[in-house]
Amino acid sequence: MSPRRNRTGGFDDSRSETPTPLGSSLRRVEHYGGEDWIVQTVAGSSGRFYRCPGCDQEIPPGVGHVVAWPDRGAGVDDRRHWHRACWGARERRTTDVQRGRGAPRY
Repeated sequence: MSPRRNRTGGFDDSRSETPTPLGSSLRRVEHYGGEDWIVQTVAGSSGRFYRCPGCDQEIPPGVGHVVAWPDRGAGVDDRRHWHRACWGARERRTTDVQRGRGAPRY
């Protein structure tokens, strides 16, 4: 059996809701909490730790994650860094996330 080959032809790229490429990441708009959010997938940060609002755990440097902010003219301070799984499960989570005992209080 020969290995599979990637096919480059035959795809229609004329869809109106195609994610916008932005360097090595994709930016899209999703609905969450009664408003539209701009969501951008990033490959990893360069030396910074972020705290995920979904699980309240740290996202270490170099780990791919999602950056989301409200689409209402929000600034850089309104951006939140989420684990990909936490962003996907945001509708199923409760709002009462509690930290573990050893977690730092930021």
